[in-house]
Amino acid sequence: MALTKITSRFRRLLQRPGSIDLGPYERLTQLVAEAEESVQSLSDEELTEVVTEMRTTGGLDEDDLIEFLALAREAGKRAIGERAFDGQIVGALALLRGRIVEMATGEGKTLAGAFAAAGYAVGGRRVQVMAVNDYLAQRDSEWMGPIYALLGVTVSHIGQASTPEERRTAYQADVCYAPVSELGFDVLRDRLVTDVADRVTVKPDVALVDEADSVLIDEARVPLVLAGATRTEELDDDVVALVRTLRAGVDYEIDGDGRTVALTDKGTDKVEKSFGDINLYEDENLDRLTQINVALHAEVLLRKDVDYLVRDGKVSLINNSRGRIAKLQRWPDGLQAAVEAKEAVPVSDSGEVLDSITVQALVSSYPTLCGMTGTAVVVGEQLQEFYNVEVAVVPPNKPNIRIDEPDRLYLTVEQKNKALVEHIKEIHETGRPILIGTHSVEESEQLSDQLEAAEVPHVVLNAKNDAEEAAIVAEAGVPDTVTVSTQMAGRGTDIRLGGRDGSHDKDRAAELGGLYVIGTGLHASQRLDDQLRGRAGRQGDPGGSLFFASLGDELVTRYSVTSGLRPQPDENGRLTDRKAIAMLEHSQRVADGANAELHRTTWSYHRLTGQQRAILLDTREKVLTEDLAAEKLAELAKERYDELVEELDEDTVKDAARRIALHHLDRKWTDHLAYLADLREGIHLRSLAGGIVHMKPIDEFNKSAIASFDPLIADAWKEAAETFKEAEITADGFDEEASGVPRPTATWTYLVNDNPFGTEADRILGRLRNAIKPGSGAQAEEILPEEFDEDELPEELRDLDDLPEELRESDDDEETPDTKKADDKD
Repeated sequence: MALTKITSRFRRLLQRPGSIDLGPYERLTQLVAEAEESVQSLSDEELTEVVTEMRTTGGLDEDDLIEFLALAREAGKRAIGERAFDGQIVGALALLRGRIVEMATGEGKTLAGAFAAAGYAVGGRRVQVMAVNDYLAQRDSEWMGPIYALLGVTVSHIGQASTPEERRTAYQADVCYAPVSELGFDVLRDRLVTDVADRVTVKPDVALVDEADSVLIDEARVPLVLAGATRTEELDDDVVALVRTLRAGVDYEIDGDGRTVALTDKGTDKVEKSFGDINLYEDENLDRLTQINVALHAEVLLRKDVDYLVRDGKVSLINNSRGRIAKLQRWPDGLQAAVEAKEAVPVSDSGEVLDSITVQALVSSYPTLCGMTGTAVVVGEQLQEFYNVEVAVVPPNKPNIRIDEPDRLYLTVEQKNKALVEHIKEIHETGRPILIGTHSVEESEQLSDQLEAAEVPHVVLNAKNDAEEAAIVAEAGVPDTVTVSTQMAGRGTDIRLGGRDGSHDKDRAAELGGLYVIGTGLHASQRLDDQLRGRAGRQGDPGGSLFFASLGDELVTRYSVTSGLRPQPDENGRLTDRKAIAMLEHSQRVADGANAELHRTTWSYHRLTGQQRAILLDTREKVLTEDLAAEKLAELAKERYDELVEELDEDTVKDAARRIALHHLDRKWTDHLAYLADLREGIHLRSLAGGIVHMKPIDEFNKSAIASFDPLIADAWKEAAETFKEAEITADGFDEEASGVPRPTATWTYLVNDNPFGTEADRILGRLRNAIKPGSGAQAEEILPEEFDEDELPEELRDLDDLPEELRESDDDEETPDTKKADDKD
């Protein structure tokens, strides 16, 4: 505790994230403890009545807040048998002041969040608690439900399977728990309604974000997309068959980041000959070219059990950040059909993007933002930069005694996996409970096969059996248990030694050293590693952690240049030399920096789009709720309007005008989004050709985007007037299908990677890798000065002193084959 306070003061001195002074909250917590005795004599009915009488519309003042938290603490004790620790009261106070609260795993964030949500509600605010998935939204709302009931606060939850009516009712509650993606999708759907009564959401007020760093940083740049069905788009069988014959490196090339694939000249010739010596790039063959491209993308870049599962005859996307099935979500633009053709399952409708919103834009629409997580300090600067919120670090109730062992690095993935399985078997023989964190379904199943061959009994938790999540994770702390989990971060289920209720040899589990966490590879951010480590050593329990890694892991191959490294592994392939370890650490720092840069880049592109969307939505709202459409069309098509009013009920004409106007506004926005997508793709292709720093692509993008949007609303009114003149409008109303303005027959949602070409850091690293790969005859120290001026490098690559040794210079006393060739030429 004392060390935590010293650390906090030091951060404040340096004005670093996590520097919020907890002193005022701790003093209020003492007053809450003093007030607690006075509420213990109240009956349940009296407790509820006291809280009800405190309700206000202007927020709770300090005295009321002290009394409320005393009542909440008592409610927690009565309703679920948990009296909140002082740290949980401090956390609730920080949340009620709009902070992001860092509390270690097992320290009771859920209870602190419930107290804060109820406090906001009693103060007259409507709260939406943003969870990371359906399971946690439902679990937490039901778990905390008895507390809310005692406090007289209504609570609800929604999930992917919730009906529109269930959603509408849930949003009316004082506190609504919901996955952040579902909140975003509901906002998108509400933007397209043609009748106010069809809306389900309410005006955003307070967002309380669980796993705040994951939602606000990791997922903030991911666009939530609403698509509409247009047609069934089956790939020709001959296209699918042909793509399977194409050879990597000969007929097609994959970029260094594994994000895009393109035909080579040789591949193009092969495809054109296969279809009768056609020219793929002539207008009449563009559909064929598109089919080839999406089929190639599906075949080469999208991996079964990593990006998607095939279950019950359907292709289901996997949310890679969560390790779960992304229900009711699909890929756009024919890609879903291409994957379905690849897997020989029935092909579903294709579609087009109707609207999209990033998680950051969604969260930023709430006047008040707060949140909680176990790892916030390391992204404190980004939280301040993007959301203007500060971090408050709440010290643990008991000191952390977990032992974190140094990472073990191996030369190859195969050597790492062999050592990993041997280590798991060795630890398992002692009876110590083990939790293993993997990065994908594919990896978890491969490890499972290896453990089975090594005769190590275990259970697996991944997207294929996530419905069993709670039961599997809750028992991970039982002696002799080995649990393999995909993407453990954000799972939310507490792991207690001895199982869910501690009744299964808890003392033995503690004597064996507690839960032992093993990572099969480092994540792109140390913060994600820390989230996995944090599963062990909860509330002062013993525990341990160890991560395995190799130079063949994607983290290293993607984010570092290893060609100058001269590793010296032992007989098992393990590396212990300083340069190799530094390479691993550097890869993680660059990956973290690249992701931060990607966040900034994505937000810069979405900012203008968001402003344009707000302008359009303002007009759309007036059309939806007022008589703007009737007024405009009466002006632009006066003769037709007057004629219809004479023949029909004026309300019928107004309704038709409204529906026609909404169709054309929505149609124009859909076309504008498609244009912006093409525009942005072109900007990045231009950047790949060089000169990005000097061209400032964001400026070029904004100029073109503004020029495209300026006439959009005026053009929508013109087209609406033309439709109105010819529309089928009778006493029965407006016939959309007959008038040529049908609504989408179905809609679905999905998440996309918003930067298919990677960050500037990705591209520079890719060019470095290509330039100094074996056989190129080039040296890293020759490339950096010639091609990469330091001012042109992204921030995370500018500090050249932080680069691995092989990126700066080779040792003077050692020669590599490439340097020897260069010397011979001299």
